[in-house]
Amino acid sequence: METMIKIEDLPTVYDAKSTEEKMYKFWEEGKYFEANAKSNKPPHTIVIPPPNVTGVLHMGHALDGTLQDILTRYYRMSGYEALWLPGTDHAGLATQNVVEREIAKEGLTRHDLGREKFVEKTWEWANEHKSAILNQFKRLGASFDRSRERFTFDKGCSDAVKEVFVTLYNKGLIYKGVYIVNWCPRCMSAISDIETEYETEQGHMWEISYPLVGESGAIIVATTRPETMFGDVAIAVHPSDKKYSELIGKKVMIPLSGRQIPIIADEYVDKSFGTGAVKITPAHDPNDYEVGKRHNFTPIWVIDEEGKMKACGEVPQDLHGLDRYEAREKTVGMLSYNNFLLRIKDHEHNVGKCQRCNTTIEPLLSEQWFVKMQPLAKEAIAAVKDGRIKFIPERWEKNYLGWMENIRDWCISRQIWWGHQIPAYYHKTNGEMVVAKENPDPANYVQDADCLDTWFSSGLWPFSTMGFPNAETDDFKKFYPTTTLVTGFDIIFFWVARMITMGLEFTGKAPFSTVYIHGLIRDEKGQKMSKSKGNTIDPVQIIEKYGCDALRFTMTSLCTYGGQDIKISDERFEYGRNFANKLWNASRFVLMNLEGVDNKPIDKSKLTLVDKWILNQLNETAKLVNENMSTFRIGENAHALYDFFRSEYCDWYVEIAKIQLQDPELKANTQRVLKYVLDMSLRMLHPIMPHITESVWQLIPGTKEETAIIVSKFPVYEAELSYPNEAEEMNLVFQTITSLRNVRQSFNISTSATVDVEIRSEGREKEIFKAIESYIRKLAKVNNISYAEMNAPVPPKSATAVVSTSKLIVPLADLIDLDAEVKRQAKKLEKLTNEKNSLLGRMKNEKFVANAPKELVEQTNARIEELTIQENVIKDLIESLK
Repeated sequence: METMIKIEDLPTVYDAKSTEEKMYKFWEEGKYFEANAKSNKPPHTIVIPPPNVTGVLHMGHALDGTLQDILTRYYRMSGYEALWLPGTDHAGLATQNVVEREIAKEGLTRHDLGREKFVEKTWEWANEHKSAILNQFKRLGASFDRSRERFTFDKGCSDAVKEVFVTLYNKGLIYKGVYIVNWCPRCMSAISDIETEYETEQGHMWEISYPLVGESGAIIVATTRPETMFGDVAIAVHPSDKKYSELIGKKVMIPLSGRQIPIIADEYVDKSFGTGAVKITPAHDPNDYEVGKRHNFTPIWVIDEEGKMKACGEVPQDLHGLDRYEAREKTVGMLSYNNFLLRIKDHEHNVGKCQRCNTTIEPLLSEQWFVKMQPLAKEAIAAVKDGRIKFIPERWEKNYLGWMENIRDWCISRQIWWGHQIPAYYHKTNGEMVVAKENPDPANYVQDADCLDTWFSSGLWPFSTMGFPNAETDDFKKFYPTTTLVTGFDIIFFWVARMITMGLEFTGKAPFSTVYIHGLIRDEKGQKMSKSKGNTIDPVQIIEKYGCDALRFTMTSLCTYGGQDIKISDERFEYGRNFANKLWNASRFVLMNLEGVDNKPIDKSKLTLVDKWILNQLNETAKLVNENMSTFRIGENAHALYDFFRSEYCDWYVEIAKIQLQDPELKANTQRVLKYVLDMSLRMLHPIMPHITESVWQLIPGTKEETAIIVSKFPVYEAELSYPNEAEEMNLVFQTITSLRNVRQSFNISTSATVDVEIRSEGREKEIFKAIESYIRKLAKVNNISYAEMNAPVPPKSATAVVSTSKLIVPLADLIDLDAEVKRQAKKLEKLTNEKNSLLGRMKNEKFVANAPKELVEQTNARIEELTIQENVIKDLIESLK
């Protein structure tokens, strides 16, 4: 592709917004993101962790999306058929809650609308919002394939869900059973164990007296939930607890109720908890449920799905219909009034909260659907242990295995209306149940009212998006299994573990070979970002203010291989913006100096020392960047590319190239090197900073093999561009120039003045100095260069610098007012000496040494040493000036 450079296309200040819009449009129109299932290239597939359809882009998405895009762009440039598949999650309960809030504004509940109308309304809402968050991802520069966009509730995903449910049911791995579940009275649904978050709360422990039946005396029971006592079926004590051994088998009366229950022995009881006697309420506590099963008790429900006391015979009439907390207060008052309450103790305990709405969950005995996880987990454990799937960083493997090895059955039914309705059908007259993909006879069968947990469908995402249950589609054959999954550690159990389980069970293959876990985004103080704390940062606002590539570069540079959490503040993005501006201005300068550049390759026979050095450094950087990509050290690449482009290419090579461009002999080849290194640098930076690199790359003159940088070939290490000896020699140039610049600074030598240098050097190093004289003259403003023996006496009134094994002497007499300089240095020396004497006085004070913190004593000693070194330097300096 031929590009005619127009300097007027390059404004002096980089305009991120218009560049990003223009470049993204260019990629979309050119269909550069679309993957071809028929190509011969090896596949590289990433499926997006589908954001909730209710979502708006947050910093977690920005990090997650940037990392996925970096991988996708890198592999696309490295000869792979790269597919990044986008989509959204129907997010069952979360979406239902949002729509319920919407209709509440009109004074309606979902029950007013009825199920069919409510689901219709939710579909409308989902279709309206489905693309919103993915459109925000476009602002991030996401190169995902929108032609393959999916939704966890679309027809394909729904077919996959039915297929999986029916198959697991037929294998006996899905069952319906009565169990204690975590019930959210606000969401009116069961939620799974891992959707329950525990918080420590300051509560109370009430000690209640249960009178013995037919004799005097009572047993004292400690409980944190007195309102559930009306559902008690027994009092349990430990079989070896001597203080209760004579009471086992006797009966007690439940206070305020008159119902009689037995005292039983069970090893579940902890003798040291409370009084050592506990009430057993099987319908409202998972452990009590197990005890009740062992002793054949029938559970008694006393709290309903709304968290209110049931209007049943076991519950005193005064409490009927009261909220559980009101009922608790009233029960305690009634117990106290009737002398059944012995005492109240403060008690700290863990309380389960619903992850979605933070309501305290109610353990409730109810009929639910479950997946039998242990048989399914076996292969999912083996796949990680035998290396088919690896976690990066490795430490997450232990968390995953620990959880999988102790896995409990997964409650998958939710009492909601929005989601995949369970494919079980009940006969209207005889109640017979049929599990099938479709209703066997709609006139006589009615479908189960419950929906599936959202994570059930997202657990199938890597293969439901590829055409499953049809394993013969082009996409399934080409792009499944996927390559890498990129996600935060907070959903390893919710999502990663379930995808691995389902993928292995239904496709016989691990759904991905690498799980790349990044840290969570925190504020600058290390606190988790949350709306309630008011410490969130909106990525769209950051993009508006600093530019998308600046956001991407900053975020990437903050990623560590260990996946530590990432602390960010608004100002940190200045780092990325400054680098984008540097990249723009340096490129602009180089492009302006490429006028008349030919299309020929670099002439290796005409390379200067500095040309060879920059090609060597470029080559070494390419080697490092490719190694880092293969080991997921993505953050380290941001640093390596920053150092190479800014320090080596801009600060050194471009400066020296200005000199070479003045030489007609060197001009053409220097232009070729400048152009080649700029081209390759932009390619290596492209996955991290896509818009600015594409924009500049399009302006590089000459014929190109590709139409866009996004599909250009990613640089790799090439042996013929390796010049290690020249790289070593060039380091001598930099040391020399840096040393001479330091001499200027130390002696306040005017920047416009030229200096003379006498070089004392031997052997190979002397040869190098002779070869690099022109660089030294130009870059360090040196006039005459002469050579002398190593041990010749140092002339008076001169400065000395040591470089490698050589010495540089700079005569100062004609450059500065020596007397004034001696006075200036003497003043500096006096200041240092005063500070040192004050610190020495402090160290002689025994009281200070005995009482001061150890760190302060160490710091003081270190400062004294530092001052001594500085004193000696200035003394030598003054000596050389006299």
